[in-house]
Amino acid sequence: KNMKDFTPTKYNLLCVATGEEFEDNGWSLDCPTCEKPSLIRAKYAKKQLTVYGDKGLYKYRDWLPMKRILKCEATHATYKSEGLAAALSLENLYITFNGYFPEKGATMTTCSFKETEAYSVCARTSGENDKVLVVASAGNTARAFAKVCSENNIKLLLAVPEDNLDALWFDAPLNDCVKLISCAKGGDYFDAIHLSNLALKSPKFYAEGGAKNIARRDGMGTTVLSAVTTIGRIPDYYFQAVGSGTGAIAAWEANMRLIEDGRYGTN
Repeated sequence: KNMKDFTPTKYNLLCVATGEEFEDNGWSLDCPTCEKPSLIRAKYAKKQLTVYGDKGLYKYRDWLPMKRILKCEATHATYKSEGLAAALSLENLYITFNGYFPEKGATMTTCSFKETEAYSVCARTSGENDKVLVVASAGNTARAFAKVCSENNIKLLLAVPEDNLDALWFDAPLNDCVKLISCAKGGDYFDAIHLSNLALKSPKFYAEGGAKNIARRDGMGTTVLSAVTTIGRIPDYYFQAVGSGTGAIAAWEANMRLIEDGRYGTN
């Protein structure tokens, strides 16, 4: 709805290993000159976060590497716990819920926090790009990317193990721009990655990039932004389920930015 008013987020990229700063070529996943294995990190022009009045995740767009605003009503809900807090004898326990819990204001219809990543990654894509985004997944990531790409007409190829296909449920039929390939029964997530890599040998496709994609990490980091901007300060302790470790890095990077912001403490 704010497409006309939206200007792409201003940021540079930083190589974590060397400290070198460089411009994003549009879909940089690595530092072009660094010879060590390293992540790159977004350095946003706005050091203080403005939380906009939008309903969805793009309210945090100052700290998301966005080229455009997509249709997005998905958001987290951060609320002060009563039941769990009482059971743990804690006075100031807050919960940030990523999923579908409309009574609390959480509106991710795939019920997965992976929507935080999909909305951010897809907003980093260019509307002029005719190539096909490739995502390998065992379920939740595929469901989130399928929903976002389907609703916004972004070409997507999903690689999902056949044994995990029952995880791909949706509340509406998918747009034809989303396609699926599967490795045979008995295959796992690593076979799906191998299958996606075969597709990526063709120049018609491009890799989503996983943990290397700043949009994936900074999208996931909005969970921390929701918590801190609701509580009013960085919490003393922060607990989050960690699978690959990408989420832990995302939380750490969001926290670094919040410390630099200067309004939320230095924890």
